[in-house]
Amino acid sequence: MQEEILTLARTLSGAGEDEETALALLCKAAEKEWTGRLRDGVGPEECREAFLCAAALVAAAGLTVGRSELRFTAGDVSVTEPEGGKGAEALRREAERLMEPYVTAAEFRFRGVRG
Repeated sequence: MQEEILTLARTLSGAGEDEETALALLCKAAEKEWTGRLRDGVGPEECREAFLCAAALVAAAGLTVGRSELRFTAGDVSVTEPEGGKGAEALRREAERLMEPYVTAAEFRFRGVRG
């Protein structure tokens, strides 16, 4: 699965050769993160398409945060955003939306309950 995630993340982020190592590590971390958040009884294969896309989106977001600008190219269309942080947040939100049916809440907390 990791190679498929890397291929998608490369496309989404427009990663250059000098960013390949970082992107591969981000893909591995994103795969581990999503695997750990899956609900009991749900594996990556049960939600394969969403899982691959979400992991690639999170990896692409991680790469764009370190850039001074977000670059996104799809075919003949190219988008550049001065601050990669805003674009990265949008990528993360989309990943969360895709995986919502398959994962536990990312930031679930009990309030007002003494431990």
